[in-house]
Amino acid sequence: MNKNTPGVIHLNPKDNVAVAPFALAAGQELFEPALKLMADIPAGHKVAVSHIAKGEPVLKYGQVIGFATESIAPGCHVHVHNIELHDFTRDYAIGSEVKEPGILPEAEQASFMGYLRPDGRVGTRNYLGVITTVNCTASITRFIADRFTPEELAQYPNVDGIVPIHHGSGCCVIDEGYHNLMRTLAGFANHPNFAGVLVVGLGCETCLVTNLEKEYSLPEGPRLKYLNTQDVGGTGPTVEAGVGLLREMMREANRTQRQKVSARHLVLGLECGGSDAYSGITANPSLGAAADLLVKNGGTAILSETPEIYGAEHLLTRRAVSREVGEKIIGRIKWWENYTKLNGAQINNNPTPGNKAGGISTIMEKSLGAVAKAGSSNLNQVYLYAETVTQSGLVFMDSPGYDAASITGMVAGGANLICFTTGRGTVYGSKPAPVIKLASNSPMYERMSGDMDINCGLVLDGEQDIARMGRRIFETMLAVASGQPTKSEAQGYGDHEFVPWHIGVVM
Repeated sequence: MNKNTPGVIHLNPKDNVAVAPFALAAGQELFEPALKLMADIPAGHKVAVSHIAKGEPVLKYGQVIGFATESIAPGCHVHVHNIELHDFTRDYAIGSEVKEPGILPEAEQASFMGYLRPDGRVGTRNYLGVITTVNCTASITRFIADRFTPEELAQYPNVDGIVPIHHGSGCCVIDEGYHNLMRTLAGFANHPNFAGVLVVGLGCETCLVTNLEKEYSLPEGPRLKYLNTQDVGGTGPTVEAGVGLLREMMREANRTQRQKVSARHLVLGLECGGSDAYSGITANPSLGAAADLLVKNGGTAILSETPEIYGAEHLLTRRAVSREVGEKIIGRIKWWENYTKLNGAQINNNPTPGNKAGGISTIMEKSLGAVAKAGSSNLNQVYLYAETVTQSGLVFMDSPGYDAASITGMVAGGANLICFTTGRGTVYGSKPAPVIKLASNSPMYERMSGDMDINCGLVLDGEQDIARMGRRIFETMLAVASGQPTKSEAQGYGDHEFVPWHIGVVM
């Protein structure tokens, strides 16, 4: 948009606010719509385009994002100083917008070069993992991984590396917290991006290795081995035994070759973090277009972060393929309302300082932008955190809004690829699932080009539309799934980003 002829972005004819594409100054005359600015409008922030009376809803994306706390004249800045959020009725209309899926025949589906596993799943990477069940043996996972020098790893060119998976819990977790953590550990131990996994426990913790075997049907075999440090004889013997087991796995893993497979084998985790007001205009809807292409090609897209669909969940229930699926979404929202209340917090107070600085005023505004990542496909299923995803198409996974915990849950559920949109700039990366970073605006992309894979700010700049940007993201997904490294992979991210959602009582 030309700064010499200032305009604003009016997203929906119903909206009584618009978004500044760049910083605008008080007194400027806008041409679209015709308006004189009554205040400075920072880049990405909202300006009233019609009079909003005190108590009236503020509309963006054609939806309520809050209510005016005072009378707001056209041309005034609309943000946290004059908008608030309170409860109001939303029409869930479960299933009212379900449509024919339109999945392409397999012969017409896009393809990528992946690692076909014995159970029929496909990996996008070929790592070996060493996972701790409890923090007491976290250092041992690092000691084992560090024994493999670059020179030794270079002898196995088809192996992407050794990934140490460690965390800060596992000893005295109970009830829901126990099941969350065990599902997460089981999901990583059985992930298709791992050619082999060694699980290391202490021997007296709640999250015992034997529980993974029995409760999650993960018996020892050529691709999965268990060690208990107390049984083996302490740190040194455990490290020696672990290195020996991984070397055996590495020889087998190196025999695995990429082969051409259908895109239906892609399980994509959808994430946004460090969002700004442009995220819901450029990067998120572009990712939604890519997710729709993946679903059309038979693949799976996982939307998560329950606190960040709050206030926009009615857009998902309308696309739920059954009443049961729609009620599951509503049920998770109610769980979170109760959970936050019990912990003295409010689910409707989620935007971070960075979000607010970027122009997002309320959780509803943030959620409406976040849901755009899910495109327009039917919602086929709803899963608990880290639960194994078996349904193709668009699905939802319950998770917190914390990026690292959300992505950890989706990877545990089977995501073999992540797309992560950001407006403020996030430098996150993960293993074993590669992360593609999508920038919402060009200035941030240029400032942080070493971390960003795609500049969706070109949509705002008028150089691309949503459909073409979605196609570009989809093609990048196929390339990365075939082995092209992402920016975060090139920098070595992923050894410290395993963050299970800790919930409930720790004794």
